[in-house]
Amino acid sequence: MIDVGAWRRRLGPLGVWTSTDRLPVAEARALVAEVEGLGFGAVWLPETTGRDPFAHIAHLADHTTDLVLATGIANIHHRHPGAMRQAADTLAEQSGGRFVLGLGVSHAAMVEGVRGLSYGSPLATMRAYLDGIEEAPRTAPAPAVAAPRLVGALGPKMIALAGERADGVHPYWTTPEHTARARAILGPDKLLCVEQKVVLTTDAVAARATARKALGHYVRLPSYRSSWLRLGFDEGEVDGLADPFVDGLVAWGDADAVRARIDAHLEAGADHVCIQPMTPDHPLRLDGDALRALAPAPLPAR
Repeated sequence: MIDVGAWRRRLGPLGVWTSTDRLPVAEARALVAEVEGLGFGAVWLPETTGRDPFAHIAHLADHTTDLVLATGIANIHHRHPGAMRQAADTLAEQSGGRFVLGLGVSHAAMVEGVRGLSYGSPLATMRAYLDGIEEAPRTAPAPAVAAPRLVGALGPKMIALAGERADGVHPYWTTPEHTARARAILGPDKLLCVEQKVVLTTDAVAARATARKALGHYVRLPSYRSSWLRLGFDEGEVDGLADPFVDGLVAWGDADAVRARIDAHLEAGADHVCIQPMTPDHPLRLDGDALRALAPAPLPAR
């Protein structure tokens, strides 16, 4: 069992979700060093077809001192549960307790379409996988601070499973209303770390165009569609990328407007909000100006 209170303090209320796969490794190091210097508590890195997230995090941990590094998410279809536990325990030990394991079932389009692997029932697969992690033999010394296991959960059944078998959840492409529902299912003693995309511009046309580019293929993925429909969006809004749908998922405006969305998640029960600052018209590029404007601590004096 993890110390949830200690992890809430360690993570802090604000982190950054970003991909460094398109950056040379020296630029990736510089980015996480800047994120740490700005006072963010954690960096969340995805797993797609770029770098191995565990090897990359090991490297980045050697170039930071206090920043928590997390997978958002590691694909359970890519690794045996025992190998996943080995990687998580090793990073927890060697980073000095600065690693969070976010893991999830991903999507059939990635698992079957890209990797050529079998994709079964998400809920049953995750349940068996979490059992496998727990039962995996371990002969190395246990890390002094174990890595929390967070499930990339959207639906109520997956959130409930995470509440029973894991340390919390890491939802993606959601809203403060979803955060409130997730907290109600989890109860008070689990971690709730939510991702929130932001575009720091008061130009509504540019902000919504950026959000629509970011949504891209996501609107065709069943797990996200089901989540959005449960939140009250209709099929027409989703398929048409209607303004209310886009605005519900992506926070845009000036810094105060974006902070209001972050605060809404925190008030709804999130422990930690990892912002994904998107550059206007280039959603896959992190907006450094937004990162600095939304930082929880001021830049150090030069």
